[in-house]
Amino acid sequence: MNEFDDVVIDARDVVKTYDTGTVQVQALRGVSLQVRRGEMVAIMGPSGCGKTTLLNCFSGLDEFDSGAVYIAGQDIAHMPDDRKTEFRARDMGFVFQTYNLLPVLSAVENVELPLIVSGTRPKVARELALEALDRVGLRAWANQRPAQLSGGQRQRVTIARALVNHPSIVWADEPTGALDSKTANEIMDLIVELNAAERQTCVIVTHDPKVAARCHRTIHMADGVIVREDSREAMQAAAAASGAE
Repeated sequence: MNEFDDVVIDARDVVKTYDTGTVQVQALRGVSLQVRRGEMVAIMGPSGCGKTTLLNCFSGLDEFDSGAVYIAGQDIAHMPDDRKTEFRARDMGFVFQTYNLLPVLSAVENVELPLIVSGTRPKVARELALEALDRVGLRAWANQRPAQLSGGQRQRVTIARALVNHPSIVWADEPTGALDSKTANEIMDLIVELNAAERQTCVIVTHDPKVAARCHRTIHMADGVIVREDSREAMQAAAAASGAE
């Protein structure tokens, strides 16, 4: 761990329970995790094990029942909602399997949204959004709406939006899940390249061992708890052994 900087995500004994009205489901059962600045960490496990809940709770998208989560020293559980929204827009980026792009906006308008939310002047926001699209190879498609783009292009727009503010942390939930294998490899190449260039912390929820093998380490979950951790080398070996090279 010496290659990385200080701890940027510090979660302690986080518990999250969903009440369906007929049954209570404990999605997180006392999860603790530290992630250092510049790390790429994969979260793996079977469906329903708590991976996405972990991402949502640690990023402040969802409330949790007990425990604590500190992001860059900030206690997100006790932030007022408006402060939390501003904090996410300024210091976090999000990449989702379903892209979460607004269909009525162009690519550049989608990318500049976090900047507008965080109070950046429109002219500056547009310049920064175009630069971000350029970094992911999509400046020529800046004025296209999501429906006019391929799945891979839409995910590149999502990555540009996630990185436009140069956030401390990028949270990614199945970022390659809706893509074919060739496009998935291209998207992971881009994420790895940007992580290396900008030292941004990435937490990636995935089912794909090939994606996990690109990360520095992999956290395995089952039934709402962390059950083990694997190094990049271990995941690369596992992916090779299963034929997922």
